[in-house]
Amino acid sequence: MMSDVMPMVAGKLTPDAPLAPLVWFKSGGAAQWLFEPKDLADLQEFLRDLDPAVPVMALGLGSNMIVRDGGVPGVVVRLGKAFAKVSRHADLTLDCGAGASGILVSSTARDNGIAGLEFLRSIPGTVGGFVRMNGGAYGGEVKDILVDCDVVLRDGSLRTLPVADLHYTYRHSELPDGAIVVAARFKGRAGDPAAIQAEMDRISASREASQPLRSKTGGSTFKNPQGHKAWQLVDQAGCRGLTVGGAQVSEKHCNFLLNLGEATSADIEALGEEVRRRVKEKSGVTLEWEIQRVGKP
Repeated sequence: MMSDVMPMVAGKLTPDAPLAPLVWFKSGGAAQWLFEPKDLADLQEFLRDLDPAVPVMALGLGSNMIVRDGGVPGVVVRLGKAFAKVSRHADLTLDCGAGASGILVSSTARDNGIAGLEFLRSIPGTVGGFVRMNGGAYGGEVKDILVDCDVVLRDGSLRTLPVADLHYTYRHSELPDGAIVVAARFKGRAGDPAAIQAEMDRISASREASQPLRSKTGGSTFKNPQGHKAWQLVDQAGCRGLTVGGAQVSEKHCNFLLNLGEATSADIEALGEEVRRRVKEKSGVTLEWEIQRVGKP
């Protein structure tokens, strides 16, 4: 049995752990194992001693993710409070744990008079996810502020990767397979805390007005194709309010899918595929998923 070969841990290792409560869509199956490491050393030792054949996946706030109904094989790693600290690293640079939220990072930047990180306030996720996905919104992207990041590789070794090594493109990085981001350094520019707060307030108000923030959703569903806005293509294809099972295209923002209450992950993914089909038929554009889809159907 697999349980016989799981390494000893200082943190928490849970078999058959439901993931639906941990992701924004509130749907999907269980992780074969959920590992919440006590600290960096615990994570490194666990990965070093884990059978190399066992797949490993990192989970942040679960905002931009569909966990399929069959669950996730192998180990899901969730970084807790030990990885959620943010501090001033050097002049205009913050040292951020991978578990820190965009709100904490942008607020700490404000308190230290560091501008240029305000857009992180609007991304519902953690530093680890931002770095992996080149997260961006409101004119900013992680590639513009990242200095370097620390990652634990699948063999448990720790490496620091400069931004150039991630070869960022739109919502994509070339992080090594199986690498788990544990920290990152973000650099901004000198700014006035009051002006920084005003920009954060503007971004918050804009999000509140345009996005279904109080719903079970996964954030932006599709990448913006070159020269297009995904939501406009979805709207033009007649998909606003479209439903499959318990899943619906948001009427407030067409690039958001909603779990109306009892949707399965299969409903949500099938709705996304139907939207892609209709957009392709209407405009000739093939939408690419931005939301990560993981696990077994």
